[in-house]
Amino acid sequence: MKIALDAMGGDHAPEEIVRGALEFLEEPEHRDVEVILVGSEKDVAPLASASRHWGTRLQLVHAPERIGMDLAPTEAVRRFKEASIVVAAGLVGSGQADALVSAGNTGVTMVAALRAFGRIRGVERPAVATVVPTLQGPAVLCDVGANVDCRPSHLVAFAQMGSVYAEQVLGIPKPRVALLSNGEEENKGSEVVVAAHAQLKELAGLNFIGNIEGRDIFHGGADVVVCDGFVGNIVLKLSEGLAGAIATMMREGANRNWRTKLGALLFKSALFELRRRMDYTEYGGALLLGAARVCVISHGASNAKAIKNAIGVAKEAVSRDVTQIIARMAQERVVTEI
Repeated sequence: MKIALDAMGGDHAPEEIVRGALEFLEEPEHRDVEVILVGSEKDVAPLASASRHWGTRLQLVHAPERIGMDLAPTEAVRRFKEASIVVAAGLVGSGQADALVSAGNTGVTMVAALRAFGRIRGVERPAVATVVPTLQGPAVLCDVGANVDCRPSHLVAFAQMGSVYAEQVLGIPKPRVALLSNGEEENKGSEVVVAAHAQLKELAGLNFIGNIEGRDIFHGGADVVVCDGFVGNIVLKLSEGLAGAIATMMREGANRNWRTKLGALLFKSALFELRRRMDYTEYGGALLLGAARVCVISHGASNAKAIKNAIGVAKEAVSRDVTQIIARMAQERVVTEI
């Protein structure tokens, strides 16, 4: 298996990106995977060439250009044809790699991916699905930014694709799928949410449990939480900010006096576990569901650990044939509608 990694994407590129790739390749369970670093040779080669995998399981494809944050995604991809994300996506589109991983701009990554290898036939809107921590284990939140305005049929497709992701990648049997709304009753929510609820309730083969409220997401009320990209992105950013604020409050409180320092010492293991469970780097990145090939979009602030885990997500998605399963599901839906 070959995974194309955008070495120039992200706030800490290329150092953390390359380090994440090296850490991934050193783990014995990944010996069947090759990583293709895509980026500026003068910046990337010095960081990677000392690896024992250099030239065998670790390759470099030169891409001299880098896309900034000031251009619209479509314009950026059109203008910078030798940018690392464009070249990396092209490797996947041409079959030279099996999956794409990038911590660069989400919109640019999506446009580059969909231009290079398109979307699955029958999928109207690809969606970005990310994993969030809950008290019951990981859950899938979909969509978190790809589609601001949605029709009911889009939310239904997100639910189906999210269920495949939860089952195949996270290993959750018969994942519970819920629709994010402002109340549990099926008549609550916008017209789109109410209409989507009615369609999901009649959908065979999906473990749809109804609506879920925002407060229940992190209690593990569902394994897959479905919403449009506008709402999903707000939920994601709010949870990241809240987690960071809580960690800061706890750290400041722990250092207030000798009593709080003693208390923090006694609860050190519990606090460490809390931090681990809230750490986005544990989950690597978000999968672009509905794309014709595997594409993983990592957090812009990804460190080496996050990149290592993002490559792991890509590997698992390829191994589990996630895109093929979604393609079959989409085709069955097209045939049914006809």
